[in-house]
Amino acid sequence: MELQLHGKVALVTGASKGIGRSIAETLASEGMRVAIAARSRDELDRLATALGDRCLVQAVDLTDANAPAAVIAATIERFGALDLLVNNAGSTKRGDFLTLSEADWADGFGLKFFSAMRCSRAAWPHLQASRGSIVNIIGVGGRTGSAEFAIGGAVNAALMNLTKVLADRGVKDGVRVNAINPGGIKTDRLVTRVKSFAAERYLDLAAAEQQMAKALGVARFGEPEEIARLVAFLASPQAAFCQGSIVDADGGQTRTL
Repeated sequence: MELQLHGKVALVTGASKGIGRSIAETLASEGMRVAIAARSRDELDRLATALGDRCLVQAVDLTDANAPAAVIAATIERFGALDLLVNNAGSTKRGDFLTLSEADWADGFGLKFFSAMRCSRAAWPHLQASRGSIVNIIGVGGRTGSAEFAIGGAVNAALMNLTKVLADRGVKDGVRVNAINPGGIKTDRLVTRVKSFAAERYLDLAAAEQQMAKALGVARFGEPEEIARLVAFLASPQAAFCQGSIVDADGGQTRTL
């Protein structure tokens, strides 16, 4: 399938590793020019070396209220346009509701929700000019409440609502806005949890991974590349009728409507 993304410009936040890194690599392989943003300069530089001269590195802390607008401005200055914003920055602290601090909650919303809101707001006029799109990377935790995922669930639910809000506005403005809810994806964070699970139960890593996947009701965990390919599709003209779509890419974990 020809995605018709060659020569277009994307900004990917949270691009230093995991899903974000894979998204940046996949979009670049489709011929896009890619701005990558995250806190880790070293990780971004390594990715930029792999992507070549069509890449702009922006090492920033997106919890700074002024950073999102600055990142958008730098992308426009370098590439002259913006066709795709991928809001992928941020993870949230796990833990029981009664043990989470005010700082934990503020950090969870500050990096994941408010950075997506601010990046979207700053990018909007440029996406309107290019008839571009936004893809929000959220997570299935927003679908079903869990005592161990209070912050993440609340943030993800808010981001799903924001996706619908922006999609509604986008009908008039010509900006498509969609979202992906990854389930268990084999990022460094998940691998760390698998290792802890294995150590606690004296299992090898393969057995621990299999047991954890089975507990979620899925056959296996996903790969970052599977989320990245879905982003590329949603960003392309092939998905032109997708507006406000929230796609659960979770191997069947989510059973609610």
